[in-house]
Amino acid sequence: MSAVSRVAIVGSGVAGTTAAILLAEGGVEVDVFERKPDLSALGSGITLQGNALRVFDRLGVWEQVKEAGYSFDQTGLRAPGPDAPVIAQIPDARTGGPDYPAVAGMYRPDLARILADRATELGARIHYGTTVTSFTQDDAGVDVTISDGSTGRYDLLIGADGLHSAIRKQLGIEVEPERTGMGIWRAFVPRPKDVTQTDLYYGGPVYIAGYTPTSDEMMYAFLVEPAQDRQLSPEQGVEVMKELSRAYGGPWNEIRESLGEASRVNYTWFTKHVVPDAWNRGRVVIIGEAAHSCPPTIAQGAAQAAEDALVLSELLLARDTVDQSLWDEFHARRLPRATEVVEASVQLGQWQIDHVQDADVPGLMRRIAMLVSEPA
Repeated sequence: MSAVSRVAIVGSGVAGTTAAILLAEGGVEVDVFERKPDLSALGSGITLQGNALRVFDRLGVWEQVKEAGYSFDQTGLRAPGPDAPVIAQIPDARTGGPDYPAVAGMYRPDLARILADRATELGARIHYGTTVTSFTQDDAGVDVTISDGSTGRYDLLIGADGLHSAIRKQLGIEVEPERTGMGIWRAFVPRPKDVTQTDLYYGGPVYIAGYTPTSDEMMYAFLVEPAQDRQLSPEQGVEVMKELSRAYGGPWNEIRESLGEASRVNYTWFTKHVVPDAWNRGRVVIIGEAAHSCPPTIAQGAAQAAEDALVLSELLLARDTVDQSLWDEFHARRLPRATEVVEASVQLGQWQIDHVQDADVPGLMRRIAMLVSEPA
């Protein structure tokens, strides 16, 4: 018998749906509350490292992810300028093991649909356009109030509600994401036929210009710059991205011509945070970006969120009770690992901000690859 029979999850991102799938598969009654109205509202492109793909295989969705996304095993480095010569091809570590590619790029709503469909197939209920507005708890469970006015009682409440988590705030955890000093432009565009991997351009008017294929037809392109106020109209955003990218040739020439209204150009700041102590208060716990966030310099955000959900679900299904020993093991397995990934991701960006010429980037990347290659 598992430690829980009825669980509420706030948020249907990677962490929330991963937990929903595993718990529902284990016979737990699961309700997921997602404040957004539908899956199409859940972002543009996402990069998935091998350790994320390993978890998705455990969820029974790897074949669908592989078919919908675009997999590759190396990253190219290019110089800025009109010719954009390739100066290096760097093999990416297969952190999920030999059965999976090193990296898969994907359209985020496609991943959300695959995970949500799998969760509902196993019996989880996903309620769109709703969220948990308040809760109270005792030693035996959690009473929740939903934004539609309904109420319910659950054995556990999981806050997987992202960077600006309302559940984190309601728990009284006074940790908020901090800006790291970088901002990123993103766009979703048709894939030039010669884009078959992530390429990164260093130098020029931005810190990094890059792109990642997300399917046979599409890709996302990005420009990383010093963080600034970019409250612009969509049309202005397109023009700024076009102008910043003029220093970069190769596939960027075709990307630039593709930028327009349909590209969903958007701008966000890189942030960081880790809740440094317990992620739970009694029978309420936060996971994924509610508990930790990092800039996408190592592309481990989705993987770490999935691992949080995997470890939590394994423990809940293996134990008879929700007690302190369960939480101690959960934090021992997740807090040091997530913290190291966040710190390394921030360090990579800081080296660029500080223009450090002799930074040991290969050493840092090897260390993190070795860390996350071990199952969570």
